[in-house]
Amino acid sequence: MNNEGVFVLITLFGIFLFLLRRNKKTKWKNPTSNFPDKWRRILIKEVNFYISLSAKKKKLFEFKIHEFTENCIITGVETSVSDLDKVLIASSAIIPIFNFPDWKYSNISEVLLYPTSFNEKFETNGSDRNILGMVGTGYMEGKMILSKQALHHGFKNETDKKNTAIHEFVHLIDKTDGTIDGIPSLLLEKQYTIPWIELIHKKIDDIYNNSSDINPYGATNKAEFFAVISEYFFERPKLLKINHPEIYKNLELIFKQKMADKNLLKTSHEINRNDPCPCGSKLKYKKCCGKE
Repeated sequence: MNNEGVFVLITLFGIFLFLLRRNKKTKWKNPTSNFPDKWRRILIKEVNFYISLSAKKKKLFEFKIHEFTENCIITGVETSVSDLDKVLIASSAIIPIFNFPDWKYSNISEVLLYPTSFNEKFETNGSDRNILGMVGTGYMEGKMILSKQALHHGFKNETDKKNTAIHEFVHLIDKTDGTIDGIPSLLLEKQYTIPWIELIHKKIDDIYNNSSDINPYGATNKAEFFAVISEYFFERPKLLKINHPEIYKNLELIFKQKMADKNLLKTSHEINRNDPCPCGSKLKYKKCCGKE
């Protein structure tokens, strides 16, 4: 057999192993208990995306949150893992793929939660700690590392167009076709691929020319651009649609979500106990999610 034949066999074997591993991981467990009321209270208070949904879609979001936590371990490293941490991590995973009802994260089994930033050696001490999130490779394959501080900040700040956890889960979505390259082949139809790549290069040039409001980190490469612009799409969709209509239109196609139509602003006042419950049950808050 010549070298070309050997290369083809190796390539096909690699694809076979990838699909085998993916199919094995997609056999996720379904939740066997009710969605915790305290988790619902966290969603109401912290996750604007959840509040923007209809009552029926809120239930679907809750199920997918519950399903994710049943199938992905969340481990604290030098920190504890609270219910708030679990709900925010799971929300970050579900928001980008919410309109793909059969989606399973086949390429992650554990999220490692660090207290703050870390370095390339995964150390939390020293002056070179500038990493807030990372998708593992090599011996860290199937794992993600997140800074707890950055995780919380992503859901607290409504104006900075940043959400580290969503950024990292978008990398995982991108990686599902085998490579992290800014082209999510499983979500982006083939005829849109070349225009999408051309648009990325144009927008990266704008960043280099200081004529863009997109996070400069997006100019690192196509993969980082896709993750950065996805943060923008889910955090400030109305602004993205105004400032970058072509990008916004492409992300609508990729994620199948009309984010600019959603009301993502937090309520300006605390929910009164006699107010209708935001979960959509039509009960008063004190008799529903506000019931201790």
